[in-house]
Amino acid sequence: MSDLSVELCGIRLRNPLILASGPLSWSAAGIQAAFVAGAAAVVTKTIRSQAAVNPVPHIAALEQGSLLNTEGWSDLPLERWIERELPALAGRDGVLIISLGHTPAEVEALAAPLVEAGADMLELVSYRAEDAAPMVAAARRAVSVPVLVKVSANWPDLMEVVDGCLRAGADGITAIDSIGPALRVDVETGQPLLGSFAWLSGAAIRPIALRVVAEIRLRYDVPVVGTGGVRRAEDVMEMVMAGATAVGVHTAPLLQGLGWFSRTLTRLERWLDERGHVHLGDLRGLALPHLREPVPPVPLTFAFDADTCTRCDRCVTVCAYNARKLSPEGQMSLDEAACRSCGLCVSVCPTGALTA
Repeated sequence: MSDLSVELCGIRLRNPLILASGPLSWSAAGIQAAFVAGAAAVVTKTIRSQAAVNPVPHIAALEQGSLLNTEGWSDLPLERWIERELPALAGRDGVLIISLGHTPAEVEALAAPLVEAGADMLELVSYRAEDAAPMVAAARRAVSVPVLVKVSANWPDLMEVVDGCLRAGADGITAIDSIGPALRVDVETGQPLLGSFAWLSGAAIRPIALRVVAEIRLRYDVPVVGTGGVRRAEDVMEMVMAGATAVGVHTAPLLQGLGWFSRTLTRLERWLDERGHVHLGDLRGLALPHLREPVPPVPLTFAFDADTCTRCDRCVTVCAYNARKLSPEGQMSLDEAACRSCGLCVSVCPTGALTA
């Protein structure tokens, strides 16, 4: 059986799956349920000096596994976290990561008490890029546990922020936070879906998260928790191949239930076993060397398997150049002079009958 364990900032995780900060990690009960379900680590909802007062409603499901939210941080008081919730997790079977925000002053005041209450690691989060490195410096003065920084793809000079955080003493990076502001409108009422601008998470942001993970790992040999849009085992593998050490997820188990963890772990083990891989870590960063290489402008060579073709005609429909034809008998033809080798036809084939 394949080995799914990973080491994150010197701490062993039994598998790469981390429940990222969000509604499911709102309390000790929610966190413990995630550990039981199979999460190797859990990040609490972001804890601040004052509890949040969230608008109502503040979460809405979108198409194909994405969410909008206008949620703030934890709505539990700081004292309750320190006196009740964190001590209740003393016998946990997993790694507890405290999400702490959003200012250097709050980190200075709260890091030590939260670690003393039971945190294995800290994950610092801020809305302001310029606060990230000072928050790390404050945490380093206060505690000795590993410190992650959650970064946002909204920040224009993201790699400069990452560099500053690492220089200030961060042990690793979580990439990425929700994207936004974003907007959806209820066409029946003309009202914003959540009353105002909101933040986007889930499947829609995965390509952006992958890009940020890869950019960080191309520049720095540092642990990265790839977070954003993971819905299935193949998405976990994609994050690992982009360079992630571990993978954070929240939207998928929130929409599909905590059983998502066991289903995904089973599929991960099967995927590795079927391909003869012993350790998940052997595949880490597999995509990175290819990102350094220019793509040669060589026309694609296509292969077509008529036996697995369902004649759905998707490859024909999406060809903007009318280069591809499928006969009623299931014979594929290609006008090579018209084909631009864009590859879209291959990507929409549902059975893999068309390859390149």
